[in-house]
Parts: sequence; structure tokens; C-alpha cells
Amino acid sequence: MSSRSGFVTFVGRPNVGKSTLTNALVGEKVAITSDKPQTTRKAIRGILNRPGGQLVIVDTPGIHKPRTLLGQRLNDLVEQVLGDVDAIGFLVPATEKVGPGDRRIAASLDGYGRAKKVAIVTKVDIASREEITERLMEVDALREDWDAVIPLSAVTDDQLDVLADELLKLMPKGPPLYPEGMVTDESLEDRIAEIIREAALDGVRDELPHSIAVTVEDIAAREDSDLTDVYANIVVERDSQKAIIIGRGGSRLKDVGARSRAGIEPLVGGRVFLSLRVRVAKEWQRDPKQLGRLGF
Repeated sequence: MSSRSGFVTFVGRPNVGKSTLTNALVGEKVAITSDKPQTTRKAIRGILNRPGGQLVIVDTPGIHKPRTLLGQRLNDLVEQVLGDVDAIGFLVPATEKVGPGDRRIAASLDGYGRAKKVAIVTKVDIASREEITERLMEVDALREDWDAVIPLSAVTDDQLDVLADELLKLMPKGPPLYPEGMVTDESLEDRIAEIIREAALDGVRDELPHSIAVTVEDIAAREDSDLTDVYANIVVERDSQKAIIIGRGGSRLKDVGARSRAGIEPLVGGRVFLSLRVRVAKEWQRDPKQLGRLGF
């Protein structure tokens, strides 16, 4: 049987569950998740090997109205990915009626003629049968060229195999693009930085989530010990934000460190000593030089 392999990405309104679905398909956490819009800031590739071939799932930032240079660069990144992939999955939650934002994104897919298009109704585990039926009909009516319309739950894994098989059928024939044991092409530094950012995002609100970036300075195995030392910076834009991240008596930073370690230790395969520093880079989201230093 000939093998198929190719690239797929998911689109939809912010917080529709793109990263959650990516992680569920890959079977391992490769993309961080949060209830904050624009949590995803890079094109993160998750690799799914199936009997018939390989899917490379590119998790991208949500499409949004940019208010900063960072926002514009994230939108440009999404445009670039959409132009390169073999299939696009359009996500709509079963629990919410199709709205203007969904219609706008579905219509924008006209611009990507070479990509196959699949409509995906998510969160069916928390929706009623009537809601699911209604949503499937609404989504089906958005375009005439859907290659498939699939209801699923990334939380309960319901219909995930169906989606993976349908997407694989749409991929071009060819050998795997990555070695079989690989789940992502992200470096260890990048994965650790994202785990720390996910922990730092939890519980913060207003503008602060957008202002948080993380850099990893060093990862080193400690001599004569099973410990790995990780040195990282949490970067914010203002002194007042630095105070929030640190918390009273350092309590919040300590909590961020504890939750980060729990995510980092399985990655490095042992105990971790994590040193976190919070530093201020004024208005980094609007400064081309600082964006470059932070990897955007």
C-alpha cells in the first residue's frame, strides 16, 4: 500500500480548541493551551504516524485583528502556513451557534485553493444531540467544497481516528517527512519556554497575557547528580506587570516554578532545578528589535 504524508492546519476563532485538538491527535502535549486568546504564537508542528502514512499538524496562532507589531507578525505567519499546507481543518464548537467570525474565516479559505478543506465540529462531549445536528447543518452550509464534515471531541477522543483517517486520505502520496519516533520538531529549549509561559498565563488577566514572553538561557545536566539545571527569564512590558508575576512575597512566581517543573521533568527525563527571573522589556510587542531578540 502506498504511503501518504503531508501538512494540515486548523483554523477558527480564538479559543476554539486548535491546540487541544493538535495535542489529542499527536497523543502528547506539543502545544500549550490556555483560555487566553492568542496563546499560540508560533507555528508548532505535531507529528502523527498512522498505518497509511504521516500527518504533520501545524498549530498556528488564531486569526485576529492585530493591535501591535507582534499581532501583525502572528497574522502574517498564519497566512504563510495556510498557503503551504495540503489540508485545512475549520473548527466550530458544537456548543456555540455559527457567527459572523466563523463565516468570515470560512469565506477566507477561498484564498487557499490548493488546500483540501474539512469542517470539524468540536466539543460534542458537552453538547446536546440537537446542538450537534444544528451545528453540522450550519457548518455544512458555509461552503460547498468541504471534503468532509466531522463531529468530534478532543477531550474524550471521540471520532479522532475518523478525522485522522479522513485527513490522511487527502494527503499527497509520498514517504514520511519526519522520523517515526518524532512527535514535534520543536527544540527542547522552545518546549520548555512554552511550558513556563503556560504556567505564567494561568490566572492572569487584562493585557498581561499578551505581554508575557519567556526565554531559556541555559539547560545543563549537573555534574555528579541526576538534576538538570534550567535558567529562564519571564519577560513582561512594565514594572507593574513584573510585580503581578512575582506576587506577594514571591508566592506567584514560586507557584509558576512548581507547575513548570512538573511539565519540564518528563521532557528531560529527570529532576529539574528551575531558576526563574522576571525582567522588563518596555513595550516589546511593538519594538522590532526586541521582537527579533525574543524570536518573533
